Amino acid sequence: MTTSRMPALFLGHGSPMNVLEENRYTQAWRALGEQLPRPKAIVAVSAHWYTRGTAVTAMEQPKTIHDFGGFPQALFDTQYPAPGSPELAAELQALLAPIEVVADSGEWGLDHGTWGVLIKMYPQADIPVVQLSIDGTQPAEYHYAMGRKLAALRDRGIMIVASGNVVHNLRMVKWQGNATPYPWAESFNQYVRDNLNYQGDNHPLVNFMQHEGAALSNPTPEHYLPLLYVLGGWDGKEPISIPVDGIEMGALSMLSVQVG
Repeated sequence: MTTSRMPALFLGHGSPMNVLEENRYTQAWRALGEQLPRPKAIVAVSAHWYTRGTAVTAMEQPKTIHDFGGFPQALFDTQYPAPGSPELAAELQALLAPIEVVADSGEWGLDHGTWGVLIKMYPQADIPVVQLSIDGTQPAEYHYAMGRKLAALRDRGIMIVASGNVVHNLRMVKWQGNATPYPWAESFNQYVRDNLNYQGDNHPLVNFMQHEGAALSNPTPEHYLPLLYVLGGWDGKEPISIPVDGIEMGALSMLSVQVG
């Protein structure tokens, strides 16, 4: 029996408060979980596991990591007890060779960039999840190439869910009052949208720092790079769509991208 190719998703996760709230972003994530084919397992790439080298969660029961502060107790009380998959972790190690991928059997788990979106998509927490870290020592092209390798899993019923924000400048966010997006945030967000289906060498979204608004939109790259794990696996023919978009607090893009 053949398995239809799973889509790959980049979800702009925004504030951890989305876990407790209902809004157009969380509604879009829920709709994806209800409408897309059910995956056998999920490989998650989150902005919040940014490491030296590459690691993968390889435990049977990954813990729910509350990697944030200053939020209501209800958020810290929330658990997402999805099973892990040591077998899938081992497959990832083989698939990504010769890159060394360390099997993490207990240190990490599922951080809020992962469980914060999956709790809306798959609230029953009954799909195995393996999280892959982002090697912060490597350039953008490296992460794009990782996406190309991961794409093979999609043909076996495994969904890629990457999570970050293509505009993420917490120092510039407008916590109160008028939250009109900064012009540089709107410009960079539109630049990403305009180049999602680019084909050819020197991909503009791999070379994203060439954009005039990139440095303000991404003072550090970890929230942007997960997008490349999804775009790297595009075959050039699949549809690319935008489930939801928006800029919150002036400097936080909630753009989500679906490949396939």
